[in-house]
Parts: sequence; structure tokens; C-alpha cells
Amino acid sequence: MDSKLTLKLNENIIERAKKYASNKNLSLSRLIENYLDSLTREQSDDFEISPFVKSISSGKSIPVEAEYKKLREEYVDSLDTKHQ
Repeated sequence: MDSKLTLKLNENIIERAKKYASNKNLSLSRLIENYLDSLTREQSDDFEISPFVKSISSGKSIPVEAEYKKLREEYVDSLDTKHQ
């Protein structure tokens, strides 16, 4: 059952979202519904979601260097273990 929801958003964002939805042949309502569904759907704990992906979903940015350094350290550690 569909329900009505009123949102207050920045006009520029609304216009960009309308263009995006139109290019994808979706209504803006369906686009927002799909996004909210993907955010709130129960997820399996079988794998860890990277900080980068989390930042995309939350809208918060993370320092690029922090992710790079962590990945590099993990890679170096795995090579050390492999070649011992």
C-alpha cells in the first residue's frame, strides 16, 4: 500500500534528482522509494561494508588517505604472510 509523504529539500537537489530519475525512466517517488529501501533493508553480516561505501550511503565524506593507508597495510600484511 502506498502512502503519501511530504519532504522539504533543496531546490537544486530536487531538480538534479528529477533529471536523474527521468534519465533512468523512473518517477522521483520511485527513485526515493528504491533508495530508502536499499538503506533500510536487512543486510547480512557475511561481509564487511567498507568505509567508502558507508560514506556514500550516509552522505558523509571520509579522508581518502585513511582508506588507502588501511588497504595498503592489509595488502602488505597478506604478502608477508604469503611469502614467509
